[in-house]
Amino acid sequence: MQSIFQYIIDYVRSLDKWLFAITALFVACLIFINYRFGIEGRIQLLPSRWQRFSCFYLLYATAFIIPYLFLAFTRSELKFPGPFLALLLLAPAIFAAKVTAGGWISLVPENTLPHWKKYFKIITDLPIRLLIIVISLLLVKHFWKYDGAFWGLTTKNFDFRPYLIMLLIMLPLITFASTQHDFLQTYPKMKQVAFISAHSSSSWFYKLLFELSYGIDFISIELFFRGFLVIAFVRYAGAGAILPMAAFYCSIHFGKPLLECISSFFGGILLGIITYNTQTILGGLMVHLGIAWMMEVGGYWGNFFRQRN
Repeated sequence: MQSIFQYIIDYVRSLDKWLFAITALFVACLIFINYRFGIEGRIQLLPSRWQRFSCFYLLYATAFIIPYLFLAFTRSELKFPGPFLALLLLAPAIFAAKVTAGGWISLVPENTLPHWKKYFKIITDLPIRLLIIVISLLLVKHFWKYDGAFWGLTTKNFDFRPYLIMLLIMLPLITFASTQHDFLQTYPKMKQVAFISAHSSSSWFYKLLFELSYGIDFISIELFFRGFLVIAFVRYAGAGAILPMAAFYCSIHFGKPLLECISSFFGGILLGIITYNTQTILGGLMVHLGIAWMMEVGGYWGNFFRQRN
């Protein structure tokens, strides 16, 4: 844990405070606009996938590219060559493609009962989206000629103990969140497959299968944000790659409860600092999965006690 504290201290000491202030203010403006006008929700309701992709691309590109403009303005010595600019424009497109992908229900056999068809559509959704991210990043790794581990998927420099302590620190915060109305409206995500209880005597098996599918999404998140957006971009921007990544990361939480969205910016910075120093995403993945599943448990018990009262 001491090494992580030292990573944070070193980052804060080297951080341009004006850069952080203007980036944080920019992110705060994006958050205000989104929750005031429901930007993310409006995009989700657009009729065509191409419209949704285009709007999400604009949203993500705004959140990601503008902080890099701030960085370029405050650090004029940085040089951003063509490959960097290509990655800068490509990154929002990859994630917009992941977010707007779908239509997996056509893969389920036609003679499948409706409730099982709905269930299989739900649990296959996130694994297929992970596949989109993995294929995209494999292609980037090939054409970019990056010879390291696959975007931070390595056990080198990984020690699980500090991350276990971080999860224990998060436990009381999640316990508090589990008493809040907006949190309980969102969690547990498992309620998406609650309908299966009426059709199976082993419903808990199918609910746990959903939780595994839900957890898979965090592999794609860590691969993309901490692996790709940190490890690929530090070649050009050094530790300056962390703030734009965190701003982009915050923007994908615009459909979540406000407190979760705000905290994602700071959580993105923390996980970015760790990846920047260790060059592995396993620590961030452990924290992310741990928090996600603790929120599932918190949401389940919070709703359970609320219904009893």
